[in-house]
Parts: sequence; structure tokens; C-alpha cells
Amino acid sequence: MLEKVCKILVVGPSWVGDMVMAQSLFMSLKNGGDCEIDVLAPAWSLPILARMPEVRRSIVMPLGHGRFGLTTRWRLGKELAREGYDQSIVLPGSFKSALVPFFANIPQRTGFRGEMRYGLINDMHPLDRRLLPMTVQRFVALGQVHEAATAPISPPMPRLHANSSNQAVLRERFKLDTARPAIAFMPGAEYGPAKQWPPTHYAKLAHLLAARGFQIWLLGSERDSAVARPIANGNPSVIDFTGQTSLGDAVDLIAFARAVVCNDSGLMHVAAALDVPLVALFGSSSPEHTPPLARRTVIETLRLQCAPCFERRCPLGHTRCLTGIAPEKVLALLEPFIDAASHS
Repeated sequence: MLEKVCKILVVGPSWVGDMVMAQSLFMSLKNGGDCEIDVLAPAWSLPILARMPEVRRSIVMPLGHGRFGLTTRWRLGKELAREGYDQSIVLPGSFKSALVPFFANIPQRTGFRGEMRYGLINDMHPLDRRLLPMTVQRFVALGQVHEAATAPISPPMPRLHANSSNQAVLRERFKLDTARPAIAFMPGAEYGPAKQWPPTHYAKLAHLLAARGFQIWLLGSERDSAVARPIANGNPSVIDFTGQTSLGDAVDLIAFARAVVCNDSGLMHVAAALDVPLVALFGSSSPEHTPPLARRTVIETLRLQCAPCFERRCPLGHTRCLTGIAPEKVLALLEPFIDAASHS
């Protein structure tokens, strides 16, 4: 990063987990010198960015994921040109993601090579996937000078700040019994079912936890309601919030939880960034690539010969990488977090 850079536009990623991990870049930039960071990002990500103190301003990208919209990008770039940014850092690797900084005439436009972006990106960083196996390391590398980016990177851990005012609203809205400890489940995975621990396993774990006096909160979007429903059925200790809350609400509810059990998903990264004790279940994906970034985290993966396949659906039709993780094993992994909290 150039010493004179003080005003930076970051073109943010399109997934919840990636946006959380981008905070490590923002923290690294702040640690490197006095700078102001604005983020160009999808509208859904604003509640995440609002809980990052490093971000001065969030700018909504008016185009949905996958849309090119050349004229819209040109107009937005010309509008942002008035901000006088010194540098842009483009996190996505697509050609179109580099257009707005180019149209804004930002002098230093940093990114990896991606989709043949020569000219659009004029500060091209090499990407050594062996040296930087983790997504978060790659993000942080773009905030460093080229020489530093060729060394192993230990990124700062993301740290989201819960909104206490919104927590009070949620407590009243849902009549939450915050005196009874809650374990949050996030049973969905937007990428696909190959990343989802079976609902029957979540249901069994919910009954085991309810017998020990816990309430269980199911969090996710409306698309996760189908997997949440069988978990909640027949268990009065389960509260199903899926489809009833915004992303910002989900962040603030997770912050209430004693611990979290979840698949490899965007909300897994949210829970890690809130420093809530976490058991993360990996199946088709790799914890070497996108692990939860927190101290109080246990990752459970069976490391079958066929995994990680990174497929949306199991190519072999059995998803044994997840069905083979027993609810009793997950309860045992939760034990240290539950016991430590009860004696604190």
C-alpha cells in the first residue's frame, strides 16, 4: 500500500462469509496507517458493514449478482470520481467488478489478475494459492506491498460489533427469555445441500440440549425454513427464527447465544466474528480454505477420501461426509463451551 494513500474504495465480495472475512483487510489497512475506507457492496451486506467500525461509508452496488450493467457502472464510477479516492482494492476476480474504480479514475487500482483485467487493474498482485490457501489471506494480501504479499500472512480476526439497541428491540419483539441460555443453530447453507448437516441430526441434538435446560434458536433466511421446520417440530424448546428476521437481526441474535452449531456458511463466519463459541461442521468444503476465524472454535470434519469435493450436491448421492457426524459427537464438542460458560 502506498504511504500517501488515505482514502480507499474497496469493491466488496458477494457472499456473507466473504464480506465478514473482508474485515480482516479493513483492520490491516487501519493498522498500516491513517486511512478512510469506503466499501462498494450489495445492499444486503449493509447490516454487516455497519457493524465494522473500520468502515466509514457503505455504497450500494445497484446491480444484482451476475448483472453486467455497463451504463450503470459507468454512471456510478463518474459519481464516485468526485470522492477523490487514492486507491481502490477490488476483492472479486471478475472483469465487471473492476469497472467502477476504472470509471472513477482512481489512480491506484489494486487486485489479482482475475478475468484478464489488464488496464482496469493497474496494480496487479500475483496470487500464489499455495502460499495463500485461505480466502482471508488473499484479501489481506491485496492491502500489502507486493514484497509483503509474497510471505505467509497471519490475518487479524474479524470482530463484528453487535447492535445493543437492536438487541433490546428483538428481546421485546420476540419476548425472549434471555435468562435461559440459548444455543443457536444455523442449519442452512446457501451454496447447496452438500454443506448441510442433516435436519434429523440437528433435531436429535436439539432434544439432547433441551434435556439439559437449553433453548435452541434456529437462524437463517426464508430459504432455510424448509430445513428448520423438522428440527423445530415436536420440541417446545426450539424457536424458529428463519424467515422472520433480517441479516442484521440474525447478527444481533447470535451475539446473545451461549454457543453456536452450524454448517460452513455465511452465518458461521458471523458467529466467529462475534466471538461466540462455535462448533463448525464441514462436509463438501474445506476448513483449510474458509475456516471460521476465532479462538473459541472447534471444526468437525471427517476428511473422507472423496472430500472436499466443493460440489453443491453430493456427486455420490450419500453425503456421508456430514451424515457420519453423530449428534452425540457434536454435543461432546460443545461440552467445554457449555461448562466454561456455566462456571464463569
